[in-house]
Amino acid sequence: MTLRIDITGLTPDRLRFAPSPLAELTAMLHVLAAPGHHPQLTAWAADVRAGLRPELAERLQEAEFLWRSSRADFLVPARPRQTLSEELDDVDRIDDETYVTSALITTCGSNRAHFAQPSPLTDAVVREYVLNLAQARGALQEAFTERLLADPASVRARVRQTLEQCAEAFFDAAWTGVEARLAADLRLKTDLLKRQGIGMALASVSGAIALAPDGRSIVVDKLQDNATAAQDAGVTFIPSVFGHPHLVVVYAPGWQPVVQYPVAEPSQPEPVSLETCSLRLEALAHPVRLRLLRTLARGPHTTGELAHAWQLTPPEVSRHLAVLRRAGLLTGRRRGRYVHYTLDLSAMTTLGTDLLSAVLR
Repeated sequence: MTLRIDITGLTPDRLRFAPSPLAELTAMLHVLAAPGHHPQLTAWAADVRAGLRPELAERLQEAEFLWRSSRADFLVPARPRQTLSEELDDVDRIDDETYVTSALITTCGSNRAHFAQPSPLTDAVVREYVLNLAQARGALQEAFTERLLADPASVRARVRQTLEQCAEAFFDAAWTGVEARLAADLRLKTDLLKRQGIGMALASVSGAIALAPDGRSIVVDKLQDNATAAQDAGVTFIPSVFGHPHLVVVYAPGWQPVVQYPVAEPSQPEPVSLETCSLRLEALAHPVRLRLLRTLARGPHTTGELAHAWQLTPPEVSRHLAVLRRAGLLTGRRRGRYVHYTLDLSAMTTLGTDLLSAVLR
């Protein structure tokens, strides 16, 4: 499954790499709201939560739907600024309908909620629909939605104030520490884009992002099949130290495409695609292939040896081995007339982690 961003006719200068204080702050807020997604940041999250004033902790809980499961689009800016304050000013310039719709999509159940015209701010039927969606998600979501629809200006001001309080409480100190890493990553990406082109620059962002063979679209390995177009505005790429393992992509109609990607660390392996994870799960779902793997776990075997061990025909074993090889679970090495097959222990060991990363991505 993939998300495609059409970049037909787009010049390289329309792909911009820039840091965003607002996007990084909301990445941090996601870590605080869903620490299980980020085991490497457990200690940081615990320290921050322990130091929060009760009032701020309550504020974060009442608005966490804007960044917990997915990110409200206005929190990942297409035109990053130098300071958080400047980016919040840009958010303030968004009209109420656009802001409310973006907030409701995350509050009422991520991409499962689609709001058509007329607006829930003006139409009673649509309003009742979104309130029912929010109620199904929980009492906090329902209360937030009611306040947002009744008085969007007040809720918007409160959300901004909450983000500004987070800056004082923990973001400013953390931003000082990560800004240099973001700048170094941006220099690398910008240099690759200039010297080696779009394909190499995208490859350096993540193994889950690639330029399509025809060069007309950016392909992102995501859970949903979807598409959007960059048009003249281009695509913005925002690095994040706190974002791993997520790739946050803004692609809804009316919004310029933005990708927030995690800055890679030397110890981090390349992400395994969702398609590869699916192939491996399907390969392991067959009882005969599981039996073959039990034998291969003990050491290399030929097709004939596996057929004899499990009383199968060599052609039957070959078919099952082909499935396991396509899934990347086996390696083969020819020795004279025979091919010895070996279980790829690393692929088996990381299967759970790879699947979780692909789902969270």
